[in-house]
Amino acid sequence: MTEITDNKALPAAVERFVLHWGDMGGTWGVNRTVAQIHALLYLSEAPLNAEDIQTQLGVARSNVSNSLKELLTYKVIRKHPIPGDRRDHFIAETDVWQVAKHIAAVRKAREIDPALDTLNDCLAAAAGDVRVTDEQIKRLREMQEFTATMDRWYVKMSSLPSTTLSRLVAMGDTVVKVLNLGRK
Repeated sequence: MTEITDNKALPAAVERFVLHWGDMGGTWGVNRTVAQIHALLYLSEAPLNAEDIQTQLGVARSNVSNSLKELLTYKVIRKHPIPGDRRDHFIAETDVWQVAKHIAAVRKAREIDPALDTLNDCLAAAAGDVRVTDEQIKRLREMQEFTATMDRWYVKMSSLPSTTLSRLVAMGDTVVKVLNLGRK
């Protein structure tokens, strides 16, 4: 874990969350510092500038700058002007459903879209290649159909307001029970 400097002594719960969020970011393929900065901004009640972030997390200024750029592309933070201060200040999106939607959009563009393109290309190439077996084509088609279904599901879910999405997810257990799903 990256240690947080004690210059502005964060409360223990905040420090623990920031460090854990950084670790979680690593498991999701996000740079640890990027995730830690997001966590710090998410819990911060006031806008922070790069120097504030650098001081509180004890990371290099260039790392803070690059991390902020990445977080801006995810749209989970935004610049927040402070009258009389020429430095850029940042705040985080605090609606967790909006955060999830923004992250999902980036992940879809980086992972799902290229996978779907590749699967479509593979199926097209397989159709004209006698060396590709029927079973291989079947498996490629199943993977393509699954990926396309997830893509369509994402498009529908991303268009829902946060309150609707929250209610829909909360209904999950009830839907499973009502439809008697999961029983063999």
